[in-house]
Amino acid sequence: PADIVVTGSARAERRFDVSYAVNSLSQAEIQKLAPASMADLLGKLPGIQVEPTGGEVQNITRVRGIPTDGGYAYFQQDGLPLFHEGDGYFFRAADLQRYDLMDARMETVRGGPAPIYASQAAAIVNNLTVSGGETPKGKAQLTLGTTGLYRLDLMQSGKLGDRTYYAIGGFIRYNDGYRDNGFPNDKGGQIRANIKHDFDNGSIKITANYLNDHNVFYLPIPTADPRNPATSLNPYINYFSGTMNSPALRNVNISYLDASGSRQTLHRDLGNGRHMQFGNLGIQYDGDFNGWIVSAKAGFTKGKLSFDAFYSTTNPVDANTFANSYLGAARTAFGSGVSRIGYAIAGTNGQTAYNPSADSGLVMQGQYRAVESSFYSGQADFSLTHRFETGIGAHDVKVGLYASAYGETLFSVYQNYMVQVKGKPATLDMVAYSASGGVLGYVTDNGALNDASTLSQGNVDAKMYAVYANDTWTIAKGLRVDAGIRHEGYTFDGYALLTSTANLGNASTLADDATRRFNGSIQPHKLSPQITNWTVGANYDITRNFGGYVRASHLEIPPTATVAASVDPVILTTKANQFEAGLKASFGRSYLYLTGFYTKFNPYNASFVAFNPTTGRNDQTVPFYGDVVVKGVEMDGALHIAGGLSVAGSLTVQSPKYKNLTNTSGADPSQVNGKQIIREPKLFGNIRPNYAFDMGGNHVEIYGTYSYTSKRYVDFFNQTALPAYGTFGVGLTASRGTWQFQAVGDNITNAHGLTEGNTRTDILSGQGTGNAIYGRPIFGRNFRFILSKSW
Repeated sequence: PADIVVTGSARAERRFDVSYAVNSLSQAEIQKLAPASMADLLGKLPGIQVEPTGGEVQNITRVRGIPTDGGYAYFQQDGLPLFHEGDGYFFRAADLQRYDLMDARMETVRGGPAPIYASQAAAIVNNLTVSGGETPKGKAQLTLGTTGLYRLDLMQSGKLGDRTYYAIGGFIRYNDGYRDNGFPNDKGGQIRANIKHDFDNGSIKITANYLNDHNVFYLPIPTADPRNPATSLNPYINYFSGTMNSPALRNVNISYLDASGSRQTLHRDLGNGRHMQFGNLGIQYDGDFNGWIVSAKAGFTKGKLSFDAFYSTTNPVDANTFANSYLGAARTAFGSGVSRIGYAIAGTNGQTAYNPSADSGLVMQGQYRAVESSFYSGQADFSLTHRFETGIGAHDVKVGLYASAYGETLFSVYQNYMVQVKGKPATLDMVAYSASGGVLGYVTDNGALNDASTLSQGNVDAKMYAVYANDTWTIAKGLRVDAGIRHEGYTFDGYALLTSTANLGNASTLADDATRRFNGSIQPHKLSPQITNWTVGANYDITRNFGGYVRASHLEIPPTATVAASVDPVILTTKANQFEAGLKASFGRSYLYLTGFYTKFNPYNASFVAFNPTTGRNDQTVPFYGDVVVKGVEMDGALHIAGGLSVAGSLTVQSPKYKNLTNTSGADPSQVNGKQIIREPKLFGNIRPNYAFDMGGNHVEIYGTYSYTSKRYVDFFNQTALPAYGTFGVGLTASRGTWQFQAVGDNITNAHGLTEGNTRTDILSGQGTGNAIYGRPIFGRNFRFILSKSW
């Protein structure tokens, strides 16, 4: 990895010299890894476990010691976020950053001083962009993939005038996808540009970003018959290519009543996926005034998200049993002449019958989610750094002020559908038939089992400020102590629209009898949380190549802005104490970093909202609060053996456990205490051998990867396991002059592995099986071929 890092320290330093875990990947190193997504890239780094199975965006990233789906990883571009919080409404801040040729390198800090240098951060991911120079440089890169991937990346940089430089680049991409939706998975791209002017003592840089991208979201699929878990559903839903996404959901109509009682109808298309559009303008200034380093950065982001996805809800069920459960309600609504409930392809007026026993004998529910959000985020950071020489060593002091004004609008509506248990399923109507086969009514409404079952809308505007300071005290050669503090104040001003039950008045169906409507009431929220984070560390380098460090940090995470735009929100500030001890050795291109960590959360919010099959709503809140303790060791190393042969890798061994959980709604958490945290493995890592050689004027590298994730659980009680899995990847790069060809293959043995489980229903009691039979499988064997030309 690159030897110089700038993230998490007062000024640029050698990676070996800092007293925390940090990695830096250059553009060339990232290209060799050829990541399929940002999550895929982060998963190659030590101490970060990912579930990259959702597609290109909205994936799960867990930082060691941090038991949350985002790991409190804070994403920055050139040291400043594009959106202040780690998560927006149905998007992660990471989704605003797509890697391309405009990224010069990426630095990741895990633990350490992250809470001082960023808000809500147990880790920082900082993408540093390309700047122009005296010599014009450019690169074009074409990527083709076996998933129907076509991608073009371009970058050009150079000189505009006297000490003024430019860089511009981006990508455009089309991808059918890893799973067969019946429509494209990813389509869109981004462009980024900057102009930089150098002064005698510093520089100023103006930046611009624009992203317009569609990405389909993969949700869990059933993999085995719940009636007989030994029976695979692979003949109906292929493990590697199957998905519940379907062309049948490209013309969805969702109706609800607004506050005035007027009927509103949305027309949605699952093929739109997650459509993210945003623009960002930024400015950065750095100057050295006789040893006083001034840094000023500011940026403003404005965008909107339109999101369509088909979420998993309950397990598949026996089709006859499920149909018979509605017989009584159908007779009440349509008369005693109802003889049976049968299935038909939705939209055929009950005339195209469907017999589930001709397939698996199962049917299932799924939840269409339609989400709209607009967002903005302005942020600015000003810092002053100076080195003071004293009688006992030197103090490198950095003080700063950060502020942000940001906000979001929130709107979502969910509608539950009946579908076949097969890939690209047809939506199904449940039809009330008479003894003679006449249609008397419908349980469903054109495939919808529950019309507009969940409805929400709100708005929030937020302001925050942070003052921070850090002092790095070099006491003697090799011995340094540093301490930092950050205080933040927030104001949230938001509201949520309240809803109630409504009947849309269609007497021919049961599906609209209990929809949600806005009832005209508003629930306002004004919050003013204050938090204080701190860190203390010490570093002692015995030699220039061997040393160690210790560190303690305190992290507080305030409620997110969306809390102030939610109905009856849980308002909780999460607090965590982190302790680390590290050993480090660096000899030329070989190195070894060992970091022991201990993290305790108190209080920790383990609450969740579950799907209620009785109401069809996501209205079952199960509140768990208490302590979480995670301890373990992170290992990161590389060994250059001889010539062009080398091996790199990382391994994290940890013990993630719940402790002292409490519940305020009658659930007994005593059997949860001491159990492994949901979806957190005890061991994960990878090993990456590499052999480089020259042949016939070409520089060739052959490399491989083995990645491993140990057993996890889908539920608090550890009753249903996600089995351990490992995957092999291979790659080859051949370079000749300014041309380069690369071939990369992932999961080349088609190894099986499940992630997530079915989080809408199985978190509390599992799936009724020892091993999960419902989840997001890892992607099957696929290859990418990359041809690039530099100039």
